[in-house]
Amino acid sequence: MVSTKAETNSSPVSEINASIDISSPQKVAEKPATNGNATAQGLPGQVDAIQSSQNSQEHQKLRETGSTQTSIAMGEYNGAEYIVINEVPSPRANHGQKISLLPLVFLIFYEVSGGPFGVEDSVNAAGPLLALVGFLVFPFIWSVPEALITAEMGTMFPENGGYVVWVSSALGPYWGFQQGWMKWLSGVIDNALYPVLFLDYLKSEIPALGGGLPRMLAVLALTIILTYMNYRGVTIVGWVAVLLGIFSILPFVVMGFISIPKIKPKRWLVADVHNVDWNLYLNTLFWNLNYWDSISTLSGEVENPKKTLPKALFYALILVVLGYFFPLLTGTGAIPLHRDLWTDGYFSDVAKIVGGVWLRWWIQGAAAISNMGMFVAEMSSDSFQLLGMAERGMLPEFFAKRSRYGTPLVGILFSASGVILLSWLSFQEIVAAENFLYCFGMILEFIAFVRLRIIAPASPRPYKIPVGTIGATLMCIPPTILICVVLFFSSLKVMIISLVAVAIGLVMQPCLKHIEKKRWLRFSTSSDLPDIHAATRGNNSLID
Repeated sequence: MVSTKAETNSSPVSEINASIDISSPQKVAEKPATNGNATAQGLPGQVDAIQSSQNSQEHQKLRETGSTQTSIAMGEYNGAEYIVINEVPSPRANHGQKISLLPLVFLIFYEVSGGPFGVEDSVNAAGPLLALVGFLVFPFIWSVPEALITAEMGTMFPENGGYVVWVSSALGPYWGFQQGWMKWLSGVIDNALYPVLFLDYLKSEIPALGGGLPRMLAVLALTIILTYMNYRGVTIVGWVAVLLGIFSILPFVVMGFISIPKIKPKRWLVADVHNVDWNLYLNTLFWNLNYWDSISTLSGEVENPKKTLPKALFYALILVVLGYFFPLLTGTGAIPLHRDLWTDGYFSDVAKIVGGVWLRWWIQGAAAISNMGMFVAEMSSDSFQLLGMAERGMLPEFFAKRSRYGTPLVGILFSASGVILLSWLSFQEIVAAENFLYCFGMILEFIAFVRLRIIAPASPRPYKIPVGTIGATLMCIPPTILICVVLFFSSLKVMIISLVAVAIGLVMQPCLKHIEKKRWLRFSTSSDLPDIHAATRGNNSLID
């Protein structure tokens, strides 16, 4: 049976789930060999002996895997493998270098945060106390559950489709496509923000970048340069993210030390619950602490994702929370409070008050560099997602084409085109539309996560959240409530535009299937990828 699975290129893990009942090992011996066993058919005694030995080894591995999945810390790895027996090499194994732990941590950092730039509005909306409490409490409601789910599902399906594969496995390819469409569109909308913000930080020194033709040309040039960095490979992008991350964080560390003599703790306790802009407050928290799942679309490019991904998410979570909390602690404690001044870019003014003009220039430069880092990280995620969808046959085959650097050439070009087309939108419109689409995608992820716990409980999960099905369901309730609140506060304009975008996705998938049926474009599924539906079919057959 083991040789049969290897020769048919199906996932050994999935087929074990489909064909093995641990409590009844005799079922394995009854499964007939289908490939490569013609010469053994006349030796039933030998075949039975070989199968019995192989079955006992398989059951031993399953018992060892199951015994270690119940109590795993976020940054730890339990030794389970995505492919247990006769492991098939990944189809992406020879495409360039893999991403190691440190670059992956900073890629996640830039997918989610990029530094404290943009958190100033939380003080404007609610005052210092609620801003500080928000960036301490909100991660437990939203970031921790999302990071944990990404760690479990990303190691269960370590391939570039990421959350598209999760949803497809649980709910079918139609909803998997909808997940891919909404997440890709929200990512491209989000990425359109960063060239704009980059120029906003420079326009005080170069007024010509404030508008008109010079600004348009600058956006185009900046998009082309950063797109080329993505074209050259995710390894380069990862180490660039490390350098940019250090440069972005360091000035706030310096500002923190300089501000110590000026800090007055009573300034942190200022709060006026009757004067809170809840819409601005919640959207600021949500926008600065989401997108933990985006790194899953790069899982196929990660070096040993079963170990590396959970650790990277754990370290990045600490880095992101500290990167928000301590600059806010420093800024609100070191200077007198003027809530109306706490808007986007105010940290540069705080730096000037605390340390002088040189520190202000450093913060401004760090802000500009941070936007570059967020752009390259987001584009990497978006383009590899399209590649992963093409490898699963959801998009035409040309989306799976790689450059000589191993990067998804067509996906990069599509993502860059979307950024250029959307760069005319305002900051507020970009954030609102992005959040709306992102919320829909997250609801599908939560449903897929819980459903896979129910219908495929025995499927190997190299990292597994140490809670049962009920605990997994309860864990998704607080972030789901938060999603409903964010959607409730959306403006009518944003809601209409976003719903139209969702409707386009609902129609696009049947149209692509029609194009595939008519053979107007070529679609194909990589034979080296595991059958993502085999595990659920196997569990259902065992139940029957």
